[in-house]
Amino acid sequence: MKAPVTTYRLQVTAGFDLDAATGVLDYLGDLGADWLYLSPLLKAEDGSDHGYDVVDHSQVDPARGGAAALARLAAAGAAAGHGILVDIVPNHMGVQTPALNAWWWDLLQHGQASRYAEAFDVDWSFGAGRIRLPVLGDDEDVSRLTVIDGELRYYDHRFPLAPGTADDGADAQAVHARQHYELVGWRRADAELNYRRFFGVNSLAGIRVDVPWVFAESHAEIIRWLREGLVQGLRVDHPDGLADPGGYLDQLAAATNGAYVLVEKILEGREQLPTSWPTAGTTGYDALADFDRVLVDPAGQAPLDALETRLQRDAGRPEMSWPELVYQRKRAIADGILRSEVLRLARLLPAETGTDDAIAELLAWFPVYRSYLPVGAADLRTAARLAGLRRPGLAPLIDRLLPLLADPAHPAAVRFQQTSGMVMAKGVEDTAYYRYSRLTSLNEVGADPEEFAVAVPTFHERQQARQAAFPTSMTTLSTHDTKRSEDVRARISVLAEIPAEWEATLAELRAAAPLGDAPFENLLWQAIVGAWPASTDRLAAYALKAAREAGTSTTWTEPNAEFEAAMQALVTADIDDPAVRGLVKEFVDRVRQAGWSNSLAAKLLQLTAPGVPDVYQGSELWETSLVDPDNRRPVDYGLRRELLARIDDGWLPPIDESGAAKLLVTSRALRLRRDEAERFVRYAPVEAIGAAAVHVVAFDRGGAVTVATRLPLGLEASGGWGDTAIVLAGRAVVDVLTGERFDGGLLRVADLLGRYPVALLVPAPHHDEGNSTHDR
Repeated sequence: MKAPVTTYRLQVTAGFDLDAATGVLDYLGDLGADWLYLSPLLKAEDGSDHGYDVVDHSQVDPARGGAAALARLAAAGAAAGHGILVDIVPNHMGVQTPALNAWWWDLLQHGQASRYAEAFDVDWSFGAGRIRLPVLGDDEDVSRLTVIDGELRYYDHRFPLAPGTADDGADAQAVHARQHYELVGWRRADAELNYRRFFGVNSLAGIRVDVPWVFAESHAEIIRWLREGLVQGLRVDHPDGLADPGGYLDQLAAATNGAYVLVEKILEGREQLPTSWPTAGTTGYDALADFDRVLVDPAGQAPLDALETRLQRDAGRPEMSWPELVYQRKRAIADGILRSEVLRLARLLPAETGTDDAIAELLAWFPVYRSYLPVGAADLRTAARLAGLRRPGLAPLIDRLLPLLADPAHPAAVRFQQTSGMVMAKGVEDTAYYRYSRLTSLNEVGADPEEFAVAVPTFHERQQARQAAFPTSMTTLSTHDTKRSEDVRARISVLAEIPAEWEATLAELRAAAPLGDAPFENLLWQAIVGAWPASTDRLAAYALKAAREAGTSTTWTEPNAEFEAAMQALVTADIDDPAVRGLVKEFVDRVRQAGWSNSLAAKLLQLTAPGVPDVYQGSELWETSLVDPDNRRPVDYGLRRELLARIDDGWLPPIDESGAAKLLVTSRALRLRRDEAERFVRYAPVEAIGAAAVHVVAFDRGGAVTVATRLPLGLEASGGWGDTAIVLAGRAVVDVLTGERFDGGLLRVADLLGRYPVALLVPAPHHDEGNSTHDR
């Protein structure tokens, strides 16, 4: 198996297609990237900017350039020494526009007689032989249906007709009643849907790749890419939605001759990826959490905890721990937008009063995304124990259900495993993260907000574990799914160093632009500070999505117009009101340099630590995006080319708004990993000694030594580095970021980090020994 050294993620869209990707190959080579990492390429819904709504597995999306453009990119990439890693989506298909999806159209037209009835995951008996489509404004809108050109129409929505069902000239309502589908009000989806979706997205229908022909036909084009050498690796989206993730990965490995494969698997806490899976590892969210937390000041936890408690009390909400909030939000999801999945599970189990309640309780307490029975049975027992403690009356019923849910062959056990991840993702990532405002840089995909900070020794232990177990697993700092990009989080994390200053500033901001939802105001103002300066449009879009996801003052289904107007006024005041803008600017000025220090530290740690580091498109400069779609904006590669050329001409950029210092760090680290991979074969902590040792995180990868600053405001307040030093071997070293040379042995950190808060050291060429800039 050939694995990448590093990757660079490109979002391939109609506006930035495969030919555009070819056009930046030379820049990515100059940057130092090894493989290109592409978003999904198969034909997606018209206008899709992400590609996860595949409608046709048989072709590269023409809107993204088509097969010819992929061939051109692959040829140019191979000539330049680049491999290609592509994101694939085996769990579901896009069904928003039925006419675009031949499988779905045939299913709707022929029902259970369709060849594709086996491909989609439909409970036909629950729908009395019909599949329910929640597309109407309400059930009464059946009266608005029409029959036009041999199709059933609802405004712009088109649906097929079963053969012969409209031949008698009956009205549209009668024709609708004869179809293999039933158009229903969209609000009925929560509890009455009878097909599996991706989470709660009605327009993404689950497919059954565990059926051999479904796997074969949905992967034929993908396998062609690998067989013909167009693509060298795959990233599997949402494997937890599959009936048998391990079996699927075995099939994929056999079909691709053991190609490099990553899985988008969210690990909870110290959970380990199943070692039985033929995969190189995850897409890196587990690593992201460690890079962030080693740069967070643990001393900030108690005061920020206290602030969160007061804000929740101000909002009239009971004091609640993070685990309790997770339980409540997961239970609300199981009782809400995913109740149809809970009820389907109940239909697979012996009929008893309260079975649906017991299942929902088990899902709410399940401690990880899912099990892979028999692996993970202990997690099911943990959920049963916690559910029994919370709901003693349910304990006997749960005990009766447990043997069935623990049986890998039982249909209910299979579906429970597919459902638990949905409940976790919607309850935690898409709800609880927006309600917990203590330090929002910690509220990130794959991370546990309850873990406030990671001590340097613990960080080292986790890197050593990654090096030993999954050395070619991906690491990341930003993705198309992160709630806040890396540099937003880096700045927000500074708040842990000055919690009292943040509390005072927040009080002034809340007084100047009140919303009446104190915890959400904390979350929103942290985002504004983290992304500053950002346009009103960007901040308004973020605020609206975050508020509706939180669901405390407004929701997607029942918007609170008064609250949303006040929120828009807050965002506008941030830009237009001199007093509010002055408060924000003053605080941003306080944390800006420290945030940039954190950014450079996190970037160098990620790029040089064990694993295959990915650089998300554009993040070689400051990346201040918020949640999608903000993090999918176009990238100015012309600017990046210009800045990189200046750096290559000898410019050592200042740490300023341009972000060029980050480009320096990124390019030098990527080039070193690509060109001198032999320097990255182990992981050994490098101890710092002296008064400011706590502010250093350093490690030796086997010839390349990373040194990074942590807690920069505390360092400044304590008077700087003083006598702090690290000890290396006796030969001279050179910092590949600055070109400075240092004698080996005892190295003063003040010398190493005199220009930048990070250094990347390699042995100096032998002819340079004795010509060091700094003596011991």
